[in-house]
Amino acid sequence: MHAYVHIVDDDDSFRTALERRLKLAGYRVATYASARQLLDRLPSDEDTGCILLDVRIPGMSGPELQIRLNELDSSLPIVFLTGHADTATTVQAIKAGAEDFLTKPIESEQLIEAIDRAVARHELVRSQRTRLDSLRALLARLTPRERQVFDLIVRGRINKQIAYELGTTERTIKAHRHQVMEKMRVQSLAELVSIAERLGAR
Repeated sequence: MHAYVHIVDDDDSFRTALERRLKLAGYRVATYASARQLLDRLPSDEDTGCILLDVRIPGMSGPELQIRLNELDSSLPIVFLTGHADTATTVQAIKAGAEDFLTKPIESEQLIEAIDRAVARHELVRSQRTRLDSLRALLARLTPRERQVFDLIVRGRINKQIAYELGTTERTIKAHRHQVMEKMRVQSLAELVSIAERLGAR
């Protein structure tokens, strides 16, 4: 499936030329004349792609739209493309997570390379999110008692300590521990701790 490029620019002729250029390069393209238009038809994170964003657009500026998309938890990478680059704006945009900051006019090759990098990063972010979602789903399958055991295991407690803390026998904890490992689909303590780290469950 070809990636989507979402172009936000108030210059009609530039937008049309860019759309043509990117479609020739094999991308699917959606265009917006303002930040508000993009927010009204908010692109889905499900489609791999990126946003090409001008800095100076009427109404909400490019950097303001970037902040709003961050608040909405959009994972689409943003490539700024502007005729008005200044150091402060560039630094601010990159610190806020922009993938790249390019200046018009731009060579097709340089633009395509930047888009390819942004799309590759979006694919990576999406696969990591999918993995995290599946880990969260596994964690949610634990019973309340198994979850207590999980939390204590990943904090480095041994069976004896867990049994004492939960007021039960070591043998019961061993059984719970086995269930936790089975349900979380791991073979070792190291894997379990790694999952807890990734889910921020420690």
